[in-house]
Amino acid sequence: MTLLLQISDPHFGTERPDVVEALLQLAAREQPDLAVLSGDITQRARRSQFAAARAFVDRLAAMPTLVIPGNHDIPLFNLFARVLHPYANHRRVFGDDLEPVFESRELLVIGLNTTRRSRHTDGEVSAEQIERAARRLERATRLQLRIVVTHHPVASVAAEDTRNLLHGHEPAIRRWAQAGADLIIGGHIHLPYVLPLASRMDIARPVWAVQAGTAVSTRIRAQISNSVNLIRYDADESNGRKAIVARYDYDNSNAFVPVLEHELDLASTDEARSPVSVRAAGSS
Repeated sequence: MTLLLQISDPHFGTERPDVVEALLQLAAREQPDLAVLSGDITQRARRSQFAAARAFVDRLAAMPTLVIPGNHDIPLFNLFARVLHPYANHRRVFGDDLEPVFESRELLVIGLNTTRRSRHTDGEVSAEQIERAARRLERATRLQLRIVVTHHPVASVAAEDTRNLLHGHEPAIRRWAQAGADLIIGGHIHLPYVLPLASRMDIARPVWAVQAGTAVSTRIRAQISNSVNLIRYDADESNGRKAIVARYDYDNSNAFVPVLEHELDLASTDEARSPVSVRAAGSS
């Protein structure tokens, strides 16, 4: 069994200290094999905010992490920095690689940088990025859960979020599905949901969009609390390839608690064209 913790849009600089502590407690309790931070690590890409983010990641102990930038991780007001070295502060604390890859026996996670210095909010994936990720997916083993991480969403549930969709998302989904992707995970809009992409785009194999809310920021959306996802995967194919996405929300007990589980069929094309199996966390 492999466990992945998806943390998105923490927006350090607007973090809630009590929520940060609760998230660290969740991570310590669940002991995930990998933590993925899917962008908007900071609020305004300042050194102090990246330092706070680094301190948080360091408190995840020895847990491996995969971090990609979001649009808030590029300087907004310092135009000189935005044009000449937009990722300097990000690289200073998280390393030079803006598109990291994590691989284990049961996981292949490919991070992509969908931010652009020329775009304030929108994200974009280039043809070169699409193909590079696809070639890596094609080298995955049958046992591996195959994930692509983009900060910007590839599918939306709310009409007002269509303007936030990743530029290039349709060719990306089709090519990555062909190459064997199981999940495309992201953030950006602070709204957690899971969507089957096959039925939306007439794709022959199941691919799922998995979105996370804002993990620790005050910048929550409507009535959605701070939230993260825990993704469980068992490479044992005796019961078919499945993954469980459990959404954890911060509640008035000052803890992250499971509120919803999505069981995703990763093998059946019939299931890919049917509604995702959803249940309240803890129900049978």
